[in-house]
Amino acid sequence: MEFIKISLRLQITINFLNKINQSKYLCLKYFLMKGLFENTEIAFALKSDSELERAYFLFKMIKSEPLVRIGTVATKFALKSKLPVEGLIRSTVFDHFCGGVTEEDCMTNIDHMYAKKVHSVLDYSVEGKEDELHFDDARDKTLKIINFIGEKDAIPFAVFKPTGFGRFALYQKISENKKLTQQEEEEWAKVVGRYDIVCKAAFKKDVPLLIDAEESWIQNAVDDLIEKMMEKYNKDKAIVFGTLQLYRKDRLDYLKALHLRAKQKGFVVAKKLVRGAYMEKERERANKMNYVDPICKDKTATDNNFNDALRYMFENLDDMAIFCGTHNEDSSYLLMDLIENSTNNKMDQRIWFGQLYGMSDNISYNLSKEGYNVAKYLPFGPVKDVMPYLIRRAEENTSVAGQTSRELSLIKAEKKRRKI
Repeated sequence: MEFIKISLRLQITINFLNKINQSKYLCLKYFLMKGLFENTEIAFALKSDSELERAYFLFKMIKSEPLVRIGTVATKFALKSKLPVEGLIRSTVFDHFCGGVTEEDCMTNIDHMYAKKVHSVLDYSVEGKEDELHFDDARDKTLKIINFIGEKDAIPFAVFKPTGFGRFALYQKISENKKLTQQEEEEWAKVVGRYDIVCKAAFKKDVPLLIDAEESWIQNAVDDLIEKMMEKYNKDKAIVFGTLQLYRKDRLDYLKALHLRAKQKGFVVAKKLVRGAYMEKERERANKMNYVDPICKDKTATDNNFNDALRYMFENLDDMAIFCGTHNEDSSYLLMDLIENSTNNKMDQRIWFGQLYGMSDNISYNLSKEGYNVAKYLPFGPVKDVMPYLIRRAEENTSVAGQTSRELSLIKAEKKRRKI
């Protein structure tokens, strides 16, 4: 009997020591993981010294709000006046944030990134043209990209922007549940047709298709249409991805309600998670029109909302697929931690990390080095037509506290390491 008691005490002691060692291991692992994104040698391995200097110059410019405003006005004027500035734009801001003018033009950048196991998402970033000809052209461009990437492992996703397929005002009228005219009904049928054509092509080619989000006052129409496409094409796996802008207070509740409907109807919920791109516009409109601001009260609330949605999707991965589109290091660490503490493999095709080309290379390349699925959004298109995208990118970097400063600090650290 005494021997049994001693054996039990010994086993309890061993278990206790094992727990201490496990705790120490987890703490050490967490500490090492938290320093992952500081490795600038891996982050900037593809950049030459001159490209690193150009990046430093660009982010120094972007950090200054007055310079961004002046540069925006001057660039618009120069392009409108047909001044010969495209070459200058191409060799500076365009080449840093865009992959090229055409799909084929992007292949050098795509191949370079893929050599480091970072995939590409070809994003035709021409904005602001609202007529049936351009909507059909955007549809055809998306179909061309789907066919172009069908057998290319380096490019696992296609993407399109909803307002590339239909008029903003039409989306808004449907989102507000207003009655459409006969002409508008026919116009909307064409929009639905464009979605269905590209989603069907993506389904047949087995190419996941990311559909971007828009302003909150037109997003309901977008969400409803994407849900119909998911119900039709996501029966067995994730093909159609919608986008959740999680600076919106209502998005987690929407996600949960969508998940419930998906389980009832038998389809996979696939979502790209982002924080959001239209905060100032959203708040200005809410204030002007005297309705409740749809945006979270502050950055902390937005971060919490994003992370809660990420956890929810990961916990329901049997019914979902995640494209975690973030430049936030803490959210990236969170998803890494969720994967590490689960039975899911790093290379599970239902889980992707995503960043924009020209930004957060410290996240993208260090994640890929560790074996995670990573993709960079690679914008492309004619220089003058992509300028609205580039201007928005500069304005967003200026308005997002800490983003540009973080880029600059990393570039400085790499310059110091290289001693240039």
